[in-house]
Amino acid sequence: MFTVFVALFVSVLVASLGLAWLNLSHQRREGHRVPPELAGFVEPERLAKIADYTRDRARFGMLTRLVRSAGFAFFLFGGWLAAYDAFIATLVDSFVARGVCFFLGLAAAGAVLEIPFSLYQSFKIEARYGFNRMTLGLFFGDWLKSTLLSLLFIAGLSAAALGLVQAAPNTWWLFVWVLFVVFSVVLTFVSPYLIEPLFFKTEPLKLEGLTEQVKALSERAGVHLSRVLQMDASRRSTHSNAYFTGIGRVKRVVLFDTLLTQMTHPEILAILAHELGHWKKHHVLFRTLASYALSFVALFVLSRVVGADLVPALVASDELSFAARAVVLGTVASLLMFPLTPLFSAWSRRDEWEADRFAVELSGLASELGSALAKLSRENLANLHPHPLYAKFYYSHPPVPERIRRLRPPVPAG
Repeated sequence: MFTVFVALFVSVLVASLGLAWLNLSHQRREGHRVPPELAGFVEPERLAKIADYTRDRARFGMLTRLVRSAGFAFFLFGGWLAAYDAFIATLVDSFVARGVCFFLGLAAAGAVLEIPFSLYQSFKIEARYGFNRMTLGLFFGDWLKSTLLSLLFIAGLSAAALGLVQAAPNTWWLFVWVLFVVFSVVLTFVSPYLIEPLFFKTEPLKLEGLTEQVKALSERAGVHLSRVLQMDASRRSTHSNAYFTGIGRVKRVVLFDTLLTQMTHPEILAILAHELGHWKKHHVLFRTLASYALSFVALFVLSRVVGADLVPALVASDELSFAARAVVLGTVASLLMFPLTPLFSAWSRRDEWEADRFAVELSGLASELGSALAKLSRENLANLHPHPLYAKFYYSHPPVPERIRRLRPPVPAG
């Protein structure tokens, strides 16, 4: 079984790297031309910059994927998982405390090892193309806050989950599932008020007249906005975005300040109409419920196989703790889910098409939505020529030229 697990791990790695190389090669062949749908938005100099940015990101992504996978494979298959697990056992005796220390140690090590990759991404690649605006102080401040938050959540959740495992040996999976669902719902409520302010400053939208237009558009969609805010995203990056938060009918919308400088008011309204489409069509709700259903099945399966002798044999070990076994089985699950990636991507793309149609019906701003998508592609240096197979496999959004093409009215024959 050890050999089969290694072969599966390597196969998924080779497949993912192969898809990335295929996409990069396709962009190299096709990246010299502007798609007709973006004519007038992307000039030759910008197109060359897009090609360079796509190439640099793809190469670095392939390198980091290879290095991370090699490091994790060494830890998993080289005996270091069992050694680390045994070391934790020498520190604490309690079942719960051992598991908490195990997960905290992995999370802390992962956060530290990720620093060089993040630094190069932000201060070399993103800075080279004018996106990064962070200072080193801001970078490490964000890293420290996000790491401490992650460790806090991991400690609390793992302690509660392992306590349930110990208290209910036969039905713990159900109680742990309820724990995770409740935590995710609570986090959705509190994140805009307790977590986001640790990283971003939000304030009421300052553009005169736009707040009223946004609220009027939302009311037509049956969504009541409590607040319309702008976020100081430009302190960190020039990338732009907008999103809704909240549960139920009362929500708030947050606009990146970078988006406000790049778009006209009608284009911003068109983008928000698209986001309203996701809420109105219950896309977020359905995906959330699907994730809950998937985690329900995963925890049930985990409860049935976690104690099997097969689990430590997968990494050529004689014995592993519950926490270490969960890591092994979680890795197996992620590898087995890899072939299903295009199905989830197709589902997401279908939702995007539906949100586009809703946006046009709600706002009547088909042309403005098309121009907004073109501007977002231009400003964010998006790859305008993804390989069709790569796009079908990974893309959660349809390629922008296809979206713009569908937004334009058909040309009458003759």
